[in-house]
Amino acid sequence: MRRSLFSRLSLCAFAGALAISTALVAPTFAAEEAVIIPAPTADASATTGIQTAVIAGGCFWGVQGVFQHTAGVVNAVSGYAGGSKSSANYTAVSTGSTGHAEAVEIKYDPAKISYGKILQIYFSVAHDPTQLNRQGPDSGTQYRSEIFATTPEQKKVAEAYIAQLNAAKVYKKPIVTKLGMLEAFYPAEAYHQDYLTLHPNQPYIAYNDIPKVENLKKIFAQNYIEKPTLVSASKVTN
Repeated sequence: MRRSLFSRLSLCAFAGALAISTALVAPTFAAEEAVIIPAPTADASATTGIQTAVIAGGCFWGVQGVFQHTAGVVNAVSGYAGGSKSSANYTAVSTGSTGHAEAVEIKYDPAKISYGKILQIYFSVAHDPTQLNRQGPDSGTQYRSEIFATTPEQKKVAEAYIAQLNAAKVYKKPIVTKLGMLEAFYPAEAYHQDYLTLHPNQPYIAYNDIPKVENLKKIFAQNYIEKPTLVSASKVTN
């Protein structure tokens, strides 16, 4: 379920039709704080060619926005993973009964960014991996933290990194991120793509997601790019 004042579905329905005063959107949840964490001690092997990573960490708007500002990422698409093709649509996924998580498919150049670095950014600034079946104001299994590995090596790297971070006790609570092999990824509807860039002043985005991009710039300055790599401008196909 969603908190009424932060309902993304309501905001989508009324976007462009209703001017929402920021005075009416008094937050009851703070945006997730970034956590400075060590890099993974084990990373994926160096490869050539564009690689794919799929991750879920709450609202896909913010996760997509973070990786669209990450150097080496050639495309980041909001979508659904974990359920069937027939239920891969926003209305169905929002019920929390489809098995899907709101996810982001990341196409990246391993010569410029490693899979391990993507995971480090994911665990540090893109979401809070200690929140079970929720993220910030959004709750439900569709907002779960999950890594959908696209290769057995990715799965091993992610398993080792989760164990490393838990052992280091960098968070106040244990990591609850699920981990499994990707079966399929389904791109979300067009209006969900590039959402953070297109709607930076929407209260939900401004309060919950813009801080994530700011934390990326602050904590991962060498990996940050000012101009986002947008789906609408990408030549990469799924």
